[in-house]
Amino acid sequence: MTPPTFAAFETDKRAAGFDEILERRWAPNTVLATHTHPFDVDALVIEGEMWLTHSGQTRHLRPGDRFTLAREVPHDERYGEQGTVVFAARRH
Repeated sequence: MTPPTFAAFETDKRAAGFDEILERRWAPNTVLATHTHPFDVDALVIEGEMWLTHSGQTRHLRPGDRFTLAREVPHDERYGEQGTVVFAARRH
């Protein structure tokens, strides 16, 4: 499966009511300890890999994998050895 372009992702997410769309680039081996966000997230992994832990479950995400998080949900993020690129849509 070919991932969508950033423009296509942005168009789709704005139509779904998201008000901020970003391309996030994470350095290799970045670890973000438990935290929350004041917005809902709908995201797509484009390059690299990451591990997302919330509600007692850890998901290993690779290119083409999507994830969502509701605002204020505590979670951890860990990014792979090659770094990671994620398209992220936020709804404030």
